[in-house]
Amino acid sequence: MSVVIITSDSHGLVDELIQIKNRHKDEAAAFIHCGDSELEYHSDEMNTFHKVRGNCDFDRNYPEDTHLTVDGQHFLITHGHLYQVKMSLMPLSYRAEEAGANIVCFGHSHLAGAEKVKDTLFINPGSIREPRGGAAGRTPTYVRLGWEDAKELQVEFLNLKGEVEATTSIHF
Repeated sequence: MSVVIITSDSHGLVDELIQIKNRHKDEAAAFIHCGDSELEYHSDEMNTFHKVRGNCDFDRNYPEDTHLTVDGQHFLITHGHLYQVKMSLMPLSYRAEEAGANIVCFGHSHLAGAEKVKDTLFINPGSIREPRGGAAGRTPTYVRLGWEDAKELQVEFLNLKGEVEATTSIHF
């Protein structure tokens, strides 16, 4: 099974990022941080993450967007503030199409959720510091995305103890 761990909006948390990395280091093919870590790009806590700059990140080493391919899944990673994700997924869907991504990981709204639009899966892992609702309510969350077959992806919203708060299967 392929597994990718996705987090966002940690806003200065350090111990929690380390715990997440340690918990999943033996299973994860990749770690993604969708911005607003408020940590330096080259910090030890961020060193294994594919990461982007959020509106609260001031280190200019962070890219606005980045791309990743894991076992045939093509990811676009962004924070979302440049694509008005609090209003609509439309601008971000255009960017995903332009990038050839079938999975888009973003944050900014602090609302945990996963939604398939046409042939693209949009994942917002919520926030591990300041959750505002969504799939797991106001529990701090991150995502464990897993698949054995590219036609069915399992999205699990995990709390800071690694316990499943909500899960959904996405079929392509």
